Amino acid sequence: MALRNAILATLLDGESSGYDLAKSFNASVANFWTATPQQLYRELDKMESQGLVAARVVEQRRRPNKRLFSLTDAGAAELAEFTTRAPKPTAIRDELLVQVQALEAGDDKAVRRAVADRMAVAETKLKRFERLRERLLGESAETDFLATAPRVGPYLTLARGIAFEQENIRWCERVLAVLDRRDGG
Repeated sequence: MALRNAILATLLDGESSGYDLAKSFNASVANFWTATPQQLYRELDKMESQGLVAARVVEQRRRPNKRLFSLTDAGAAELAEFTTRAPKPTAIRDELLVQVQALEAGDDKAVRRAVADRMAVAETKLKRFERLRERLLGESAETDFLATAPRVGPYLTLARGIAFEQENIRWCERVLAVLDRRDGG
C-alpha cells in the first residue's frame, strides 16, 4: 500500500491542511500507518501534480498562508480502485522479536528493558486509542454507531489498533513473566 492511499482515505473526512493531515495521522491513522510530516508534504505535492488532490491557498494574518487539500474526482476514483485490489499479506518485521529470539546469546537485562519499554509504549497508545474511541462514539452505543454513522471505516481501523496494542501488552507481560520464572523470580 502506498502512502497516497492512506492520504486519500483520510481526505474522505474533508478538506485538510498538511499540518492537520499530519495531526490526523498521529491521532487516528497511526494505528495502521505511520508517516512523517515531511513524507506527507512530499506525497501531497506529488498527488497534486497528478491531479489526485486539489489545493487552495488560505491567506492568514500573522501566520504563513496555508494550503488546504481536498480529494478530486480522480483521487476518489483511484481510492475506489484501490479498494478492489486484494491486499498483500502482512508480515511482522520487528527488531524486538529478533532480540527476543537471540535472548540467550545477548544481554538479558537489555532485552527485558526493551520489552518493558515496548509495553509502556503500547499502554500509552492504547489509552490514546481508547480516548479517541470514546470521542468517536460520543453518547452512542457501539452497535448504534456502527449501524448509523455516515463513516465506519475510521472506527473499524481504530478497533484494530486497539486490539493490536492490547495483544502487544499481553505478549510483553508474558515474555517478562517467563523470564522472571526462568530466573527464579
